[in-house]
Amino acid sequence: MPQNTPRLNLPFLQPSQAQKHVTHNEALRKLDLTVQLSLTSLNSITPPAVPNQGDIHALGATPTGDWTGHAGKLAAWIDTAWHFVAPETGWLAWDLSSGSLKVWDGSLWIDPPISTDNLPGVGVGTDHDSTNKLSVRGAATLLSHEGHGHQLKINKANAGETASLLFQSNWTGHAEMGLSGSTGFSVKVSADGDTWNEALRFDPATGLASGSAVQASANDTTAGRLMRADYGFGPGNLLGTVSELAGAPTGAVIERGGNASGDYVRFADGTQICSGSLSAVTCQTPEGSLFASQTSNWTFPMAFAADSTPAVSGNGGVSGRFLGCDAPSTTQVVIKVLSTIADATEAAPTVLALGRWY
Repeated sequence: MPQNTPRLNLPFLQPSQAQKHVTHNEALRKLDLTVQLSLTSLNSITPPAVPNQGDIHALGATPTGDWTGHAGKLAAWIDTAWHFVAPETGWLAWDLSSGSLKVWDGSLWIDPPISTDNLPGVGVGTDHDSTNKLSVRGAATLLSHEGHGHQLKINKANAGETASLLFQSNWTGHAEMGLSGSTGFSVKVSADGDTWNEALRFDPATGLASGSAVQASANDTTAGRLMRADYGFGPGNLLGTVSELAGAPTGAVIERGGNASGDYVRFADGTQICSGSLSAVTCQTPEGSLFASQTSNWTFPMAFAADSTPAVSGNGGVSGRFLGCDAPSTTQVVIKVLSTIADATEAAPTVLALGRWY
């Protein structure tokens, strides 16, 4: 017959054994030490100066004093003496120092392994519910990296669903950003949590922005709205090529240019100014009571709009001369330099035409 039990090493009572109560009491002492095990300290190496009856310490790797040579064992103070028991793999104990459950893995007291897969829910500082499977109550929530970057992913089943961040005050939603009912990223705001205003929406194909926070048209001057590049003007499009669509400007504010016929300036509102300097002429050819000299046709450096009749003016080149002209077309005009006296002095007239390019 074996002397001890195979698991807890409790002594058996033997046939014809004297003082059976000693063996029985030793077994009870060992049961008292190991059953419903609670530990006063964990990984201890120095015995307390005044131990308490029934205290049990889980010894560390290099115990000293009365614990020397009992590394990894349990040291129990019973009846003014230390009693040592070697724990078996799988023993559970409550650590009084940390208020947590521990398990002996054969070499260390560790936290019991816990599966975190397919949990019904997790509440940190609060309760979770059927909708909020993960609930956290605290001053802050930290999601940090593990040596590199970190992504927070919010996935939805299909394009028509919602994947967003909702910001609330006293459980009333006031701001939301994410993919709301589409794959376009949007930012929405609400004063009461019921009526929502889509302030910004970004087209996933082009990246262009729209929404109530952005100009709705070129004439939209609502205070506080963001100006669209194609509706507003700045250093990038102040000077450049002017253009229009159905009478509305779509290009730069001012366009300047020139050629052999002269210079021109076009404005976004449709105004066009052409200027030029003609060949030098004299005033010796009589015309009625005046003297005149006719120049070649002036072709405008930039044509005017078909329904625009430009106003032409200029200077005869020297004092006493003035300009006259036949009715101008959209592309050219015939200029006459007139003088009240015959004058053989050659002088170059300057001309100016004002009209519209659309």
